[in-house]
Amino acid sequence: MRLATWNVNSAKSRLPRLLPWLDERQPDVVCLQETKLSDDDFAAAFHEALAARGYAVAHHGQGRWNGVALLSRAGLDDVVRGLPDEPVFTEGGLVRPDARAVTATCGGLRVSSVYVPNGREPADPHYVYKLRWLAALRDMVAAGDPAASVVAGDMNIAPTDDDVWNRPAFDGSTHVTPDERAALAALRGAGLRDVLRERWPDERVFTYWDYRAGRFHQDQGMRIDLVLAGDGPAGRRAAVWVDRKARKGKAPSDHAPVVLDLDEAPDGDIGPVVPPPSTPAPLVRKK
Repeated sequence: MRLATWNVNSAKSRLPRLLPWLDERQPDVVCLQETKLSDDDFAAAFHEALAARGYAVAHHGQGRWNGVALLSRAGLDDVVRGLPDEPVFTEGGLVRPDARAVTATCGGLRVSSVYVPNGREPADPHYVYKLRWLAALRDMVAAGDPAASVVAGDMNIAPTDDDVWNRPAFDGSTHVTPDERAALAALRGAGLRDVLRERWPDERVFTYWDYRAGRFHQDQGMRIDLVLAGDGPAGRRAAVWVDRKARKGKAPSDHAPVVLDLDEAPDGDIGPVVPPPSTPAPLVRKK
């Protein structure tokens, strides 16, 4: 089974990229984030094309913000939108939770597509909301069957300094703070493993590159899109890699898909980044 996660940064804008990518990579289960569509609009734009490719769909939308989806041709059962006891960003005037998580059973695995709040900046109330949201996600995983779970998506956290091209540039910013990393570690502590970093412990691997300043072409990125898997799927890993090709070309997302092959690897044990960058800028570390 091939499972992938991709923050498409507007599904409708990425329509000309997403469908050909599905045809090329042939994933069985896909976790999408930042669809930025309502459920009705996602269905209107994608239902026919996805059904023709054999995908069942669970979408959890919020109009022009957020939005997550699961596409599966390995079964799509017991769908749950949102998290139990999911926090609400009331400081932002909201009265109901954002559309940031959707979970279903696919091919015997409990798969969650998640879009973790950004946090904005450490002094912003959105940062506290981010930590509360991660705690609710951890509680959901712990209350279920972690060994048969996969949580995949845009975590908006770089797990270590090795997952950022220029660590000093993020001083005072989110994505790298101790509290965020502790919250991510607590999620992994519920019984999940960072399968890409397990396979490629010492490699330069990024999944997100800002559109500005030529960041992508210089490989000045961050690894914030993760596949966290329980012992069952993690033990079945045949390959795991970042599809950097999908970040190239016309009108790409600023994120690249992460692909996990279970049991067998149709393209071999490739990676960590396909294709690798040709002229990466030097990494900058804290002194």
